[in-house]
Amino acid sequence: MLFKYHAIDQDGHEREGTIEAPSQEIAVSALQRRNLIISAIESSEKRSALEVNFSFFNRISNKDVVILSRQIATLFEAQVSALRVFRLLASEVDNKQLASVLTTVGDDLQGGSPISTSLARHPKVFTTFYVNMVRAGEESGKLSETFNYLADYLDRSYDLVSKAENALIYPAFVIAVFFGVMALMLTLVIPKISAVLLDSGQAVPVYTAIVIGFSNFLVHYGIFVLIALVAGAFYVWQLGKTERGKLVLDSLKLNVPYVGDLYRKLYLSRIADNFATMLLSGVSVVEAIDITGSVVGNAAFKVVLDDVAKDVKGGSSISDALGKHPEMPGIMVAMTKVGEETGELGKILTTLAKFYNREVTNAVDTLVGLIEPIMIVLLGLGVGTLLAAVLLPIYNLAGSI
Repeated sequence: MLFKYHAIDQDGHEREGTIEAPSQEIAVSALQRRNLIISAIESSEKRSALEVNFSFFNRISNKDVVILSRQIATLFEAQVSALRVFRLLASEVDNKQLASVLTTVGDDLQGGSPISTSLARHPKVFTTFYVNMVRAGEESGKLSETFNYLADYLDRSYDLVSKAENALIYPAFVIAVFFGVMALMLTLVIPKISAVLLDSGQAVPVYTAIVIGFSNFLVHYGIFVLIALVAGAFYVWQLGKTERGKLVLDSLKLNVPYVGDLYRKLYLSRIADNFATMLLSGVSVVEAIDITGSVVGNAAFKVVLDDVAKDVKGGSSISDALGKHPEMPGIMVAMTKVGEETGELGKILTTLAKFYNREVTNAVDTLVGLIEPIMIVLLGLGVGTLLAAVLLPIYNLAGSI
C-alpha cells in the first residue's frame, strides 16, 4: 500500500512524501528509522471492495517463500550484495504483497539493519525459525548455505503437511456430503412419503416410526439444531484462541484414534527436522529447542519442549530431558542419546526426521486406502436404510390394495 506522510526531520524542517509498505505500522517504523518524527500518515490508495477481496488470492504462500529462499541463496553464491539481492527480487517477483515486503526489507538494509532484523519485522512471512536461521547464517558467514537449508526444510515441511491435510480432506468431504444428503432427505423427501403412510391408517414398523419422528423433529426444530451447531463451532473457534483452550484442543487432536497417531508422527517429524536444521546451522542447543517449541504447531508438544529447554538450561542432557515426557517415543530418546555421545546429534536427528517422514507417508497412504471404501459403504448403507424404512411400508400398502 502507498501511504502519504507529514513529518519533521532532525533539523526541525517539515517534510512530506509517500512510502510504500504492507501496513501503516510498517510504514511508520520505516520512517522512524530514517530519523523522522511522524505528525500525520494516511493511506493514499482507495481500494474497492472487489480489490480487497482479490488481495486474498495474492497472499504470500509457503511456495513463494521456498522459491524466494532458493533465489536468495543463488544470488548470495554469486557474490551479490544483500541490498542488491532484495532490490532485485522485489522488482522480479509476481506477488505484489511479497514485492512490497522485499522493498521494505531493502529499505531497512539500506538504513543499516542486519538481514535477520529486517526479516523479523514481517512475522507473517518469515517465522521465528526462519529469522533465527538467518541470524545464525550471518554470524557464521554462511548465508547462502543457510538459505538453501531453509528452502530444503520448507519444501519438506510443505510436502509433509499438505499430504497429511489432503488425506483428511477427502473423508471430511464425504462425511459432509453424507450428512447433507441425509438432512435433505429427512426434511424434504421423508415428510412427503410419511404423509402417504399416515393418511392410509396402516400400522408402521418401529424403525419407520423412528425415522418419521426424527424427520418431524428436524422439520420443526432443525433451525435450532443448526444454530446450536454454528454456536458450538464458534465457541470452539474462540476457545482455540486462548492458551488453555489451544492446549485442550491440541491434546484432543492427539488422542483421536488413528488420526491422532498420524498427527503425533507429523509433529515428531517436524521437531526432529527443525532441531536438526538449526543445530547444523550453528544455532545453540537451548535456543534451537525454544524455537522448535514455538513453531511445532501443537500446544501440547510446545509445553513438552519448554520443559525440556528448562531442564537443559539446568544442566540436564537433551536425552534425559526428553525421556521425562511420555509424549516423546523411546526411539527418539535413544537416538538423541547416541547423537550426544558421538557428537553427531544433528545428523542423527536428520535420520530420525526422515524416518518419521516415511512413517507419516505410510500412515497417510494407509488411511486413504481404508477410508475411501469404508465411507462409500457407510454412505450407501445410510441412504439405503433410510429409504427402506419408508419405502417398504409403501410397497406393503400397495400390495394390500
